[in-house]
Amino acid sequence: MIDFGIINDMKNRLNQTVCEWVGVEPVTPESGTKVGIALSTLGAEPINGVRHKPENGTNGWYFWCGEEVSSEEHFFSPLHVERIAEYLPQVQEYLCLPPGYRFLIDDNNYEDVWFDQVLQNV
Repeated sequence: MIDFGIINDMKNRLNQTVCEWVGVEPVTPESGTKVGIALSTLGAEPINGVRHKPENGTNGWYFWCGEEVSSEEHFFSPLHVERIAEYLPQVQEYLCLPPGYRFLIDDNNYEDVWFDQVLQNV
């Protein structure tokens, strides 16, 4: 049986920005700020993004690919936000999500976006 509710949600998402879909005001990263990116994981799936509060020249975004995030000190490398399209063009539409948001996407059109209260307390 076809779930037409899911089909309608998919159609609505195609006509909306991520922030409109989630129902939040966009918070665009400032030009020149940095993201953290796990370069060693590029090419794996899924793609994960998490946004902490901006501080010390960062905009709060951290990106990694694959199932696990590492706690190693140099797992994430700094990258200017303007260069993210060179490494992970798939994440560009999520950059305006405010601090406290996470997302998980893959190449099979899976998309999950949610607010994580724990991030506000870190």
